[in-house]
Amino acid sequence: MNLLSQTANNILHQQLFLKKDKLLLAVSGGVDSIVLCELCFQLGYNFSIAHCNFQLRGKESERDELFVKNLEIKYAVEVFTKQFDTTQYANSNKISIQEAARNLRYEWFDELITKFNIQYLLTAHHRDDNIETVLMNFFKGTGITGLRGIRAKNNKIVRPVLFASKEDLLSFAKENKLEWVEDSSNAETHYSRNKFRHEIIPALKEIFPAVEENLNDNIRRFADIEIIYRQGIDSHKKRLLEKRGSEIHIPILKLKKSIPLSTIVYEIIKDFGFSTNQTEEVVGLLDSDSGKYIVSRTHRVIKNRNWLIITCLKNKESETILIENEKSEIEFEIGKIKFEKIENNIKFKVPDLKFTACLNADELQFPFLLRKVKQADYFYPLGLRKKKKLHRFFIDQKLALTEKEKIWVVESNQKIVWVIGHRIDDRFKITKATKNILKISLEIF
Repeated sequence: MNLLSQTANNILHQQLFLKKDKLLLAVSGGVDSIVLCELCFQLGYNFSIAHCNFQLRGKESERDELFVKNLEIKYAVEVFTKQFDTTQYANSNKISIQEAARNLRYEWFDELITKFNIQYLLTAHHRDDNIETVLMNFFKGTGITGLRGIRAKNNKIVRPVLFASKEDLLSFAKENKLEWVEDSSNAETHYSRNKFRHEIIPALKEIFPAVEENLNDNIRRFADIEIIYRQGIDSHKKRLLEKRGSEIHIPILKLKKSIPLSTIVYEIIKDFGFSTNQTEEVVGLLDSDSGKYIVSRTHRVIKNRNWLIITCLKNKESETILIENEKSEIEFEIGKIKFEKIENNIKFKVPDLKFTACLNADELQFPFLLRKVKQADYFYPLGLRKKKKLHRFFIDQKLALTEKEKIWVVESNQKIVWVIGHRIDDRFKITKATKNILKISLEIF
């Protein structure tokens, strides 16, 4: 069966898209994308072409853009082109050129898809690309998902020739007398992918002549394994994760019984910006002191008594907020809370203000937790030497249910030090022996 028939069968068998769908083809001008154009043309699909000029190869980039523009005449389709200042974008965002080009490319494709009501974006990724990707993922340590390789269909992105080898595409191009342009950067081995393509895979073929076929078979198996793996992980997540507002709460005792622990922890935290290398750090939190935490770029995992709490770093809706030191100034659901340490001030007078607490700083331990009230909470109200459940305290204060739901507390070392707006804990009151004072004030929004 020739490549044209194979592609038609593949599109039909995997239900990649329909004859009536409007398609956008990402075309660089290289042989892979030119073959994709010809296949779609011969199969009678309705498509447009999009070409990105990243202005990274001087005259060669201009040549490629002009070549792709001329396809408008050959195929009688609309061709979209756009030039990008890729280097400036990479420098401004402090990312690699490769990542910058990828971001710019797909942002523009998304704009075209929306503007022209396009159903699918087609790329010319093939079997060899998939093998390179899986090998790179294996050595980078991306887990089972990385070994699954490139998806033939991922939302609106479709890769209809992913089954075909580079040799298959070249043979089709020659048989159909197609013209294409060569990207000179594809031969430069300082790029990781090119090093795999030109050095590592050829070296593997010397040892295992059928390495590409074997890897391709393994990729299909890994794709099936990943489905089973994902079902297991989803089952663990459903059992362990409790969503409370904008936070995720995980019971530590239940998590510690989960096997394999590290893998399950990684699959939970990776969705919140944590890396593979942080997995064991998070596992270490299970036996750490309350208040310890690990941070990603976007989130924080906090150990709070018998729970791990995953909360956004900058989210006023969080119900558990970490306060690292007395220099902190935190905005949260009801206002802005500030801390001021007053040292060796024996003449300090405690202000009689509802939303100000003055505490014995020598008895306190950072980090603090600023959080909402929990069912089992208790403290020692100022003036009493015995503990009282907060719900009983609220009854004594004749608070309505709606008022109780808005109350927050400040906690230090698993002890509530201030029920905000109501009472400090007697254990942290200022005495004649107090040397340092911590003043906490709340500004209501």
